[in-house]
Amino acid sequence: MTTLARLRYTGYRFPAEIISHAIWLYFRFPLGLRMVEELLAARGIILSPKTVRPWAGKFGRQFANQIRRRLPRVGDKWHLDEVVLEIAGVKHWLWRAVDQTGIVLDVLVQRRRDTPAAQRMLPRDAAPAAEEADATATRHDH
Repeated sequence: MTTLARLRYTGYRFPAEIISHAIWLYFRFPLGLRMVEELLAARGIILSPKTVRPWAGKFGRQFANQIRRRLPRVGDKWHLDEVVLEIAGVKHWLWRAVDQTGIVLDVLVQRRRDTPAAQRMLPRDAAPAAEEADATATRHDH
């Protein structure tokens, strides 16, 4: 960590690395403050959710912007991927909107196969590609 970055963390009880790791966990993954506390406690770092909240308020925007910049860009060609699976003995259809690089953009689970509803997940300009719904696999999970 650079000297300039360390200056922002002066006056805190925890080192800059712990503060930045806690904020990274909070913003990178859909975790609540208590989950961040539990993950850090598993590593021997004991703090309360009341400690993480002000850190997220003060340093969060910078971390969120860095994470957003590092995410891959969404491709311009999308298609629907359809998988039939069993959940608790009931047949369901899993639809995924996927771009040309394989990034999953949206997910929809239905009890009845409703292709038009699944196609509404796609943007208007990607709608023609949705007509070629891929039935890539049939999977039965119990």
